[in-house]
Amino acid sequence: MTRITRAVIPAAGLGTRFLPMTRSMPKEMLPVGRKPVIQYVIEEAVEAGITECLIITGRGKRALEDYFDRSDIGDNDENARLDKLIDRLDIYFVRQKAPRGLGDALRYAEPFASGEPFVVLLGDTFTRPSCLPTLISAHARHRVSTIAVQPVPEVLLSRYGVVAGAPCGPDELRVSDLVEKPGPGEAPSNLAVLGAYVLTPAIFTALARARPGRNGEIQLTDALRVAAKEGRLVACISAGRRYDIGDPVSWLLANIELGLADSETGGAVRELLEELRTERSRDGSLPVQ
Repeated sequence: MTRITRAVIPAAGLGTRFLPMTRSMPKEMLPVGRKPVIQYVIEEAVEAGITECLIITGRGKRALEDYFDRSDIGDNDENARLDKLIDRLDIYFVRQKAPRGLGDALRYAEPFASGEPFVVLLGDTFTRPSCLPTLISAHARHRVSTIAVQPVPEVLLSRYGVVAGAPCGPDELRVSDLVEKPGPGEAPSNLAVLGAYVLTPAIFTALARARPGRNGEIQLTDALRVAAKEGRLVACISAGRRYDIGDPVSWLLANIELGLADSETGGAVRELLEELRTERSRDGSLPVQ
């Protein structure tokens, strides 16, 4: 069995929902707790055995390259941990020529994949615990592309790709179809794609045939649908906590949650939340529990 050691992280999105912050900062560098979101993604990859990583960037993303250089500035535990992480991983960068969608970005990764299965992680999404070990294990058993999915409320399904399929193992589906951002009543299930994948090299053939869709973008979903129609796609249902830093609200909530979990900041965050709760209870805007 070939061990999967390569990961691709598409990070070329414009981050328009975070304007004006993303005028000068890649959205992947937005802080979640005391680290930028992309560091959580890299850590997830390294813990799963990844030793080489290709980050696909675009205009205005130079900060990503600078961040993953070793640094001798100051003596700080978090800085030292990042340097140790960098030492465990060879990181490469390539620029997407124009923002033409996730599928187009992945086409730049074909030489890097070198004809072997590889991991894809989005630069602004991670899970706790990681879903990667489950995906890699499922790929080893089924020898096809595997994707992570998770139940989401019906009102949120329009934000994601949604799968249809039949059980093929514990918490696994043989995917028969995918629908990208379905409208009301169009979702085939409540299982949304998480943004973590193990893909076989066949994905590049499907991407080469994919036609641009909305806004002239090439979607990974279209290529995955080809694999699904051929019976070569398995979805693993993840029970992990998803942190999707895709909009200001989810980013803020992630900061609060991870701030509470941090041994150094948890006490202060908890005190502030209790103080706000007390104030709102006093002025009648929040009922006392």
